[in-house]
Amino acid sequence: MKGSNTAKLVNGVHGLDRYSIVVHSHLKWDWVWQRPQQFLSRLSKNHRILFIEAPCPLETARTAQATLREVSDYPNIVVLQMQMPASRWSDGAWVDKERRRLVQSLLAGPIGQSFDSPVQWFYDPMAVTAFAGHMNERAIVYDCMDELSLFRGSPPEMVRRDRELLAVADVVFAGGPKIWKAKREFNANCFSFGCGVDAKHFARARDPQLPLPNDIAALPRPIYGYIGVLDERIDYDLLAALADNSGGSVVMVGPWTKVDPAIFPQRENLHWLGGRDYRDLPAYAKGFDVCLMPFALNEATKFINPTKALEYMGTGKPIVATAVEDVVMQFSDVVVIAETPADFIAQAARYAVRHDRGRRERGFALVRQNSWESIVRQLEKHIQDTLASKRPLAIDAA
Repeated sequence: MKGSNTAKLVNGVHGLDRYSIVVHSHLKWDWVWQRPQQFLSRLSKNHRILFIEAPCPLETARTAQATLREVSDYPNIVVLQMQMPASRWSDGAWVDKERRRLVQSLLAGPIGQSFDSPVQWFYDPMAVTAFAGHMNERAIVYDCMDELSLFRGSPPEMVRRDRELLAVADVVFAGGPKIWKAKREFNANCFSFGCGVDAKHFARARDPQLPLPNDIAALPRPIYGYIGVLDERIDYDLLAALADNSGGSVVMVGPWTKVDPAIFPQRENLHWLGGRDYRDLPAYAKGFDVCLMPFALNEATKFINPTKALEYMGTGKPIVATAVEDVVMQFSDVVVIAETPADFIAQAARYAVRHDRGRRERGFALVRQNSWESIVRQLEKHIQDTLASKRPLAIDAA
């Protein structure tokens, strides 16, 4: 305190839980509600958050531009969006410099008072060059939710920047056991945190009074349903085969990205509904007889740890999945694992009419153990431990 002889702790005991967070995300805040939004909406109860979306090219832009907005449901979160001239998009060094300039210019104004010495929180490894070491940060967190370098359209630079981020991160949170094993080789302070679940939200699917959405209420049964993003990780041939052999309806709820919807197989009983609001997902799940995880076994799913596994469990519905490694390792006593397309179709048909109370109850137990709130408490504890280990300094105020 100015004019006081009292020592002030910098990153000391009294400041370990008092920090703002600057987030660099490859995902947009207003897109599918998933791991970043689940974590950060809860962290925002105690921390001011600047959520910076990865820049995108804009044909009409002549200079780099930024817009800032508040999130109405979470007043402690502000979102920064950036557009870059498409004509300069291939110049990676220029894009790095401009994205840093835009953010630093913003933080030089009044809002910067809320983000002095923040924790930098990365989802996007491509942001590391522009921001790590340039934000007066007190710590760097890498929440590595997936191996983005294996996704379709990933920049060749992604692998190098992922290694750079792992090298400078003070703590790494890995999105599942398999990716944790890979990342801990590059950062010893690495912890495995799979996805959580909003148990109360998805339990609404078990509410007898919850009405079914109009677009599935009258579909022929059984209904085999999927909720999630549609991209290169989905086995579209498997969906076509399921529709051809199911005798019921196949319903796909979710937006598509990085794939042309023209490749989606078309069948009278295969319904591509597009994205739906997060608040409406339990109603769709209520209408399903079986919840599907029809993932292709390819490079993009090598490290996948689907959020939807626990969400499906919260609905109490049977779940049939392809043999994704993290799902097999963690959930095979709840999720029915199919090794082949024929087995997937047969198991889906079987569990549409069979109720396995044991799997259902084991699923509820996992849901109770894996709330988003409990995971966020653990994340905050690891960050506090990290801050405490960074040699706090006692400074006498002038």
